[in-house]
This record gives sequence, structure tokens and C-alpha cells, in this order.
Amino acid sequence: MALSVRSWVANEGGKHLVLVLWLGANTLLFMRTFLMYYCGQQYHYLHQMLGLGLCISRASASVLNLNCSLVLLPMCRSLLTYLRGTHTVRSRKARRLLDKSKTFHVACGVAICVFSVVHVSAHLVNVVNFSVRYSEEFPSLNVARYRGEDPRLIILTTVPGITGILLVLILFLMFTASSYCIRVSNYEIFWYTHNLFIVFYIILIVHVVGGALKYQTNFEAHPPGCLRANQTNPDKTEEESGQAVGDGWSCREEARFQPNSPETWLWVSGPLCLYCAERLYRYIRSYSPVTIVAVVRHPCDVIELRMLKKDFKAHPGQCPTEKKETLGIHLRVVGDWTERFTELLLPDPGAESEILPMVQQRRYPKLYVDGPFGSSSQEVFNYEVSLCVAGGIGVTPFACVLHALLDGWRHFRLRRLYFVWVCRELQSFYWFAELLCALHHKLWKENRPDYLNLQLFVSQTDGLQNISEERYRPLSSRLMIGRPRWKLLFEEIGRTNKHKRVGVFCCGPKGISRTLHGLCNSDRYSGTTFEFNKESFS
Repeated sequence: MALSVRSWVANEGGKHLVLVLWLGANTLLFMRTFLMYYCGQQYHYLHQMLGLGLCISRASASVLNLNCSLVLLPMCRSLLTYLRGTHTVRSRKARRLLDKSKTFHVACGVAICVFSVVHVSAHLVNVVNFSVRYSEEFPSLNVARYRGEDPRLIILTTVPGITGILLVLILFLMFTASSYCIRVSNYEIFWYTHNLFIVFYIILIVHVVGGALKYQTNFEAHPPGCLRANQTNPDKTEEESGQAVGDGWSCREEARFQPNSPETWLWVSGPLCLYCAERLYRYIRSYSPVTIVAVVRHPCDVIELRMLKKDFKAHPGQCPTEKKETLGIHLRVVGDWTERFTELLLPDPGAESEILPMVQQRRYPKLYVDGPFGSSSQEVFNYEVSLCVAGGIGVTPFACVLHALLDGWRHFRLRRLYFVWVCRELQSFYWFAELLCALHHKLWKENRPDYLNLQLFVSQTDGLQNISEERYRPLSSRLMIGRPRWKLLFEEIGRTNKHKRVGVFCCGPKGISRTLHGLCNSDRYSGTTFEFNKESFS
């Protein structure tokens, strides 16, 4: 498939630019710190003792400081939602970059893990060198108490050593618990281990307090390599040594050393305070429990909750709402947590739905809801033409789009919406059948039947039946068997929307997402640019 430069720039240019800037900042910081410890006069004697281990450990520490500060910013979800929802970020490209915040968070996390390995490895070499190259000439420069001290004892009796072990353990727990298999099988493990970040940052700030690495403070009065009184350089002749002393190579005083000033807190204190303020704000916002208005059991193990939330406000595209003061969510019952939650809401497995009287609310668990947050679905309305592709329960982010259009479509920029929904089972379409039919009838009454191009695909054909109810006739006429032919769909959209930018929004299996992403970057669509946007539940 040929690649379109224009489409690639539209879809990949922004994130690759950020990636290059981030890699450049890491590389520049690493090299700058490495050269400072390698060539700097103030570190001459320390480098003479430790060698490259000093340069690599400090250079990797600088990169860790940078990424430990950046990794928190993408998780300030309320701040990102505010930036997206206001005119602060006017560019659509910039707003689309906000959707990559989780990817940037993961990249920073991987960098922290990689450079932690480099940092620890370099310091293990340093500890051995502190023991083997114990300096009799400059006792204050030593961390070991005597030559040949056991390196393990040095690690276990110093503040940097003990805190370093704790940091490695916490980071190992956070990294392993972030794997996809653990997040899917037991999300609680991921959640609780990730909340160890508070302990991690506290220990990180304490980690440098020990002052193991020291620099020379008087290298002007004591130039590195100078000759002290009653000392000659064995590599030079007597005449050369006398000339060196006359040229200022003699030491006017003994070398003095001082621990490096802690810098980590300067890097992480700002982002850490910002993130803690964000978490406090979210806790206060979600402090009051919601009122459950209705619980509906849908086909194919899906539960719908309709709720009332105090002071709830949502922008179009953020959250499904039937009325401005209510919100609704759909849950697919696929794990132990959702199964238990369903049992608490609908104790009777045969109950199809239940409207909860106010006097019975105490029988149900208190439910706290945080949000709403920004998502790529908000951008659907900022294109003249948009294509929404959903796979199974992935339709839920687009339900808010349909609700917003049902409330009124004329004040949006959007003038044509292609909506493709792929499900394995026919019964899944009943989740939002009422909503789809209501929007269809509204558009027909307002003489805009072409506004919504609806296509439903059912991939499982065993015992297949049609949607026979009369009230769902608009759906049955748009139901097709098998899987969508994506290339033909994109070619059709490209022919009818030449030289336009079409927003493509996907929430579904990775296979569909990869296919759409590749098609958006191809160059076969009559000058039409397809901008790819992806929703994710993980």
C-alpha cells in the first residue's frame, strides 16, 4: 500500500515531532552531564578513582530526573480535559496530541526503567571501585571506610545504597504490574502498585541526601594534578618538575571536597505537586456518591447504569446523556469485578431491568464516579465529515456522539457522519437500537436523511436471525453479514469528499484499529486526507 506524505504528516507528524524533541532532550542531557563529569576539573580526582562508572551513573541520573518529572504530566487528566475543552489549545493537531498522553506516559516509564538499569549497573561498578581504589591521599573523597571493604556492606550501610534498593524494588513492582496480562486479569494489582508512586518519589528525593559523590571546591588554588610540597612527579625529570612548579603547577593548599547539592527535588517537586493537586481535586469532585436511577440488563452480558450526579456537566462527546443532568454507562460483564458488581445491582439473574425507588437506594452499594474526562470522540464534531468505527462494546464512546446529535445537530460543524458498527452477535445491536432509530427518525423529519450513513455488520452467522421488530426497521435495512470491506468504504468516502479532511475514529479490536490506521496513511483517495483517532479502554 503506497504511503501518502500528506496523510502521514497529518496522522504521524505531530507525535513523531514530540518523540524527536523528547529523544533529543534526553540525549542532550545525557551527553552534557557525561562530559561534565568526564572533563570537569572539579571532578578530576573522583573520576580518577571511579572511571567511566562515574560519568555513566551521573548522566543516567540526569535522564531519570527529566523523565521522573515528565511521567506525571500526562496523567493530569483533569488538566488535559480543561485544555481540550477551552480555547487554550486552538489547533486541532495539538488537541489530537493530547490523546497520545498515555503513550507518552508509557514512553517515559520505559525510559525510567531502562536508565534505572544503566544507573544501577554503573553504581555497582562505582561501589567496587570505591573499595578497590581507596584513596589514602584524599580520605574525604572515599565512601568506603578502608581499602578492600566489602561492596555489599557499603551498599547496606549508606543512605544512597538502602534507598536505591527500595527504589529498584518499587520500580520492579510497578513495571511488572503494568503488563497487559496483569492489567486485564487483575486490574487491582496494577492500580495499587502504581499508587506506590508517592513512596517512590519520597524515597527518590531522600536518595541523594547521603552525599556519596563529592566535587572539589578549590581547584583554582589546587589545580588537578598539581604537586604538593615535598612531592615530585615520577613521570617528569627534575628540570621539568621545577619548571612546572614555576609555571603554577604547585598546590597552594590541600584539595577540599564537598557533596553535590541535591537536584532531584528541583526536577520533580513541580510536577509532583501539580499531580497531587489534581488527585485532590478529583477526590473532592467525586466525594459525593451518585444516585442510581435505573439498571438495565441488555443482551450479551451488558449492564446499563443510568445515574444522577451532583453538579454534573459534560461536553458533547464526553459522556452518554439522555438528559443534561443524567449520565449513563454500559458495562460488559467479562471479569470477576464486573460479575460481582452486577450481582450487587441485580441480585435476581432473571431481572431484565429495575427502576430503583429512592426508598430502596440503601440496598445498593455506594457508587462514586469521577469525570467526565476529555476523549478523542469530542473531535468528531470538528470535522465536516467523520467516520466512526466501533467493534462490539467499543460503541460506547460513540453513544455520546449520537446523543449529542439527537439533541441538535445544526450547531455543529459536522455535516455527514459515517457510522460503522461490527458485532459478533445480532443481539448486541439492541444495546443502542432505540438511540439509533430515534436519531434516524429525527433526521428524516428534518429532511437530512443523508446526514447519517449507518452500516451494521454481524460477523457470527450461526443461527442468524434478522431484527424483526417493526420499530427497529431502520436497523434491519442496514444490517449486513460478514465484515466490512474497508478499502471500498474509504474509496467511497474519498470520492464523495474530495480534497477534504475526514476524521476517522475507532474503538474496537486491535486488528480493526491497525487496518484503519494503515488505510488512513495511504494515498489512493483522490486527495482526501483521513485523520486517524483512536479510543482505548486499556
